[in-house]
Amino acid sequence: MIADEVKDLVRKLALKNALEHDGKARTDTIVAKVMGLKPELRKEARSLIDEIKIIVDDVNRLSAGEQKTELERTAPELLVQEKREAKSILPPLPNAQMSMVVTRFPPEPNGYPHIGHAKAAIIDEEYAKMYNGKLILRFDDTNPLKEKLEYYDAIKEGIEWLSVKPHLVKNTSDDMELIYNYARKMIEADGAYVCTCAIDVIKENRKNGISCECRSNDFTQNLERWEKMFDEYKPNQAIVRYRGDMRSENTVMRDPTLFRIIEGEHPLKGRKYRVWPTYDFAASIEDSIDGVTHAMRTKEYELRNELYYAIIDRLQIRKPLMIEFSRLEFEGMPVSKRKIKPLIDQGLVEGWDDPRMPTLVALKRRGILPEAIREFVLTLGFTKADTKPPFDALESINRKMIDPLSIRLFFVSDPIILQVSNAPKSSVRIKNHPDKDMGVREISVNDTFYIAGSDAANLKQGSEVRLIDLYNVKIDGIEANRIRGSFNGEELRASVPKIQWVSKDDAVQMNVMVPRALYINEQYNEKSLETIKGYAESHALKLRVGDRVQFVRFGFCRVDSNGIAVLTHR
Repeated sequence: MIADEVKDLVRKLALKNALEHDGKARTDTIVAKVMGLKPELRKEARSLIDEIKIIVDDVNRLSAGEQKTELERTAPELLVQEKREAKSILPPLPNAQMSMVVTRFPPEPNGYPHIGHAKAAIIDEEYAKMYNGKLILRFDDTNPLKEKLEYYDAIKEGIEWLSVKPHLVKNTSDDMELIYNYARKMIEADGAYVCTCAIDVIKENRKNGISCECRSNDFTQNLERWEKMFDEYKPNQAIVRYRGDMRSENTVMRDPTLFRIIEGEHPLKGRKYRVWPTYDFAASIEDSIDGVTHAMRTKEYELRNELYYAIIDRLQIRKPLMIEFSRLEFEGMPVSKRKIKPLIDQGLVEGWDDPRMPTLVALKRRGILPEAIREFVLTLGFTKADTKPPFDALESINRKMIDPLSIRLFFVSDPIILQVSNAPKSSVRIKNHPDKDMGVREISVNDTFYIAGSDAANLKQGSEVRLIDLYNVKIDGIEANRIRGSFNGEELRASVPKIQWVSKDDAVQMNVMVPRALYINEQYNEKSLETIKGYAESHALKLRVGDRVQFVRFGFCRVDSNGIAVLTHR
């Protein structure tokens, strides 16, 4: 049973966390915070988790109003602290008014969310929180040939895992009739026309800045063609183009496509629609009607801003402020679907959650905490400067977060048998963590051990080694797959090198997946995933899927399944 004082702390933290995340506190987050504030409780971590979960579940059954009322009564300082912290995370937004800011995160459901999506979603949410505003999650689902229900769900789950809580979730496809109305207004205002030229002709004309004959049609002819797009024209026979400037130095403005015919099964709308807007048109309309005040996207779209504002100005609708920031990907781990989708299709990776991938499900499987991703994103700042940091920048943050809670166990790779003569048969108590409050485990030892192949390779006959936390061994003989040694006392001597070990009587097989860079110099790295086989202590069987462990002198890992772990980082 946990003390009343700890119960009160857990409840206050749960109430605060619930209010930050749409009324649903997360048990794992509360456990981590409690252990950080009360390190003396780490030795009771296993028993505490179930009790903390009971308190969190009770808090989650309250309404948001009840949660806020209770927190205001029991710990008002936590609400004040939250507001103070939110003000200093990012630089101020231009023309922003408190309680009036609306941001949006508009992913297309054509794949699983990745680290780049995480950056965008976190920045959008942080700014909304900074100004006590709102965040909209809007699925940009206007291409039925690429979108799947699986991807809608994956994005929602990824956003939830990051603890990003939008105030509104919507789909662009729900506004198709409204978008069609704006298309007609655009045509009537002579701001767009229907082009029936061949695709290759359009492409060549845009390249050379040449107008086609369709551009001279009046709005009546264009409206007639517009109606034919819904039931007469076939795909690629007709498109709606913005009437821009075919001589513009910004090629985006050379009469770009606003609508095209796509015949396919939409995951939400079926075959109800066949005329679909491009992102340029849909984003301009949706941002305006949704009340978005600050629309943020990566700088690769910067040249499209002119078109974004031109559409809004031509329709005379409310104008958001567009702001760019740098894209985020890691060295050797590109986020471009052009590179990662073929890897899945060709079976070069297991799937979207392959631990080598930049997707959120892959990072979760690898053992990266969502809190580490948020801190990492915010340390990068809000800038247009190219952001392509090494993966170990995220690892460094993650390591600090998981180190205090990760049990230490022995693991030996490429194992070699060490036979020790005259060895005392007993049991040894070993600390689970440098922090003594994490407790100890007891291991039965005999005269036979597994040691790592790399350690065995450094041994010489007549030398002496110390089995960590056990005793000293003199090396009497070295054979192909076996080392012979003899017990040489228990005195700890600084001059004697230490090696890891796993008692043969206490060993369980353990395979560790080691992910590396997917790409090297733009080429797929065929050695990007290695499986290291070895033995771990039987205590590893007590770990559950998702648990984190540090295999001593090997690295931090996350349990993937029974007998299999994924290396998080060294």
